[in-house]
Amino acid sequence: MTIGKQKADVLISGASIVTMDDERSVINDGALAVDGQTIVAVGKSKDVLQRFEAKQIIDGSRFVISPGMVNGHIHVTGDPLTRAWLPDNIDADFEEELTKWVLPRFYAHEPEDECASTELAALKMLRTGTTCFLEAGTVRHLDHVVEGARRTGIRGRVGCWVEGRNYQSADQSKSIGEAIRDLENAAARFPASNDEKIAAWPVLIGHSTNPDEVWQAAKKIADENGLGVSAHMSPYDVDPKWFLEHTGRRPVEHLADIGVLGSNVCLTHLAHIDQSEQDLLAETGTNAVLCPLAALKGAFGLSNVGRFPEMAAAGVNILLGSDGFDQDMLRQAQLVSALFKDTRQDAGVFPAEDMLTMLTRNGAAGLGLEQDIGSLEIGKKADFVCHDTDRPEWQPLVATVNQLAWLADGRSVHSVWVDGIRVIDNYQSTQVDEAELYARAQRSAAAVIERAGLPFISPWPVG
Repeated sequence: MTIGKQKADVLISGASIVTMDDERSVINDGALAVDGQTIVAVGKSKDVLQRFEAKQIIDGSRFVISPGMVNGHIHVTGDPLTRAWLPDNIDADFEEELTKWVLPRFYAHEPEDECASTELAALKMLRTGTTCFLEAGTVRHLDHVVEGARRTGIRGRVGCWVEGRNYQSADQSKSIGEAIRDLENAAARFPASNDEKIAAWPVLIGHSTNPDEVWQAAKKIADENGLGVSAHMSPYDVDPKWFLEHTGRRPVEHLADIGVLGSNVCLTHLAHIDQSEQDLLAETGTNAVLCPLAALKGAFGLSNVGRFPEMAAAGVNILLGSDGFDQDMLRQAQLVSALFKDTRQDAGVFPAEDMLTMLTRNGAAGLGLEQDIGSLEIGKKADFVCHDTDRPEWQPLVATVNQLAWLADGRSVHSVWVDGIRVIDNYQSTQVDEAELYARAQRSAAAVIERAGLPFISPWPVG
């Protein structure tokens, strides 16, 4: 090392850097220096090279570097192995589809299946530029889910499946007690300490599956341990109807009444909310997670009743999620922006800048990690993505932000760093044997489908 120069482990120079800092600086011919887990320099290549020497210097002239993206709602088990098994034209309402098609697949997962499913989901996320995720609440074998996620090097928050409401019994105390103990145990076993990339949150299924006591316990656990709470709510009008019938209030109104909203709470879907509920989300700082492909494929009615542009204007923090579908978050952002531009007949809705903010800074804030990730700044964790511009979708490179948001997708993700570790290099994982994982996932998928006993339905002959 040259005397007088600061040390770094990795220095990438000559890249275009979309920092997502407070000023939203975009640095052409930029450099990024990493020491250990931390970003130690971001700036013009000439300036950074003058101040730093690194063990490894990488020519970044072919790259656009962005912060790692955040997937705010993904089923890492239940869906990754078997989602494609479900036909589009299931003749069933929401509740019947859950009980006859969705839940049997989830319940059929053995520990090794959930491990393979999580590992596969994490690999798909990393390969398309997502470095952090929030699990949606499908986990039955938490240890194996944590193991699968850790193998890949991804950052995330997971939680075990709890159902504290027993619809078949008037005595709810046993179910409530078991649900609360499961939430407490998960938080204790997998704490969100500074050096743990994978930690457990109280993750509720949502809808009407948990009584007030479980919601309140989840919020208390989150508040006391610096965690968050995640749950589904109001994809269809089934949830508002249920809450109005049983509580006299709409879902978000009822959650406000029992004191469980707040900036550490993420509610997913929220297609069917009214003005009162929108106001409560804004007032309490509660996060809203939109999964555009899931909403459109599930026929939520988002284009007719969705209020997400209005929520954003009111100051609600909006994250994007993939749910059980395409984990390429750039595609999800393109979909939601195009959808609401059309429904509002306003091309200014959710421009490129908003799309990238939802994927990075908003995601980090929703997970309570805004001090660590979401932008490329000195002192933050080294979670970032190198997008390869030596590809036709990137050429010619004339407007970096617009091209990243609208023309690129996960196929151009060349390299990914999480916590200063290069977990994807030259389009391949450095942490897992991809061929072995695919073979293991194939075996698990076949076993889950057989145990679930679901018929194969196809309009075309397959043999």
